[in-house]
Amino acid sequence: MPRAVKKAQTSTGCSVERALSLIDGKWKIVILYKLLRGTLRFNELRRLIPGVTQRMLTHQLRELEADGLIVRVVYAQVPPRVEYSLSTRGQSLEPVLLALKHWGDTNLSSREAEAA
Repeated sequence: MPRAVKKAQTSTGCSVERALSLIDGKWKIVILYKLLRGTLRFNELRRLIPGVTQRMLTHQLRELEADGLIVRVVYAQVPPRVEYSLSTRGQSLEPVLLALKHWGDTNLSSREAEAA
């Protein structure tokens, strides 16, 4: 099965399309939202997002790091300790993420939220 190739960022398209291209993906917005609380280790993120697989979380974290939305710090110790936090660019998404949470809280019943 061929691997999906992420589309190259171009200067064409509107700002909304370019912004959404950075956070597209099933788990990216959830990861960014969880990192609003501060620095988290990989397994902490995995516990906070129970539906994500280890492989998918790794993939989404790599893309977020490549796009400059999160910072990954590896500490040279055994076993290696890796921490993730929002970059300055990622922190600038806080009002958007909080607005999305507020909209969900206001517009989705618990039944709809469970089905999504």
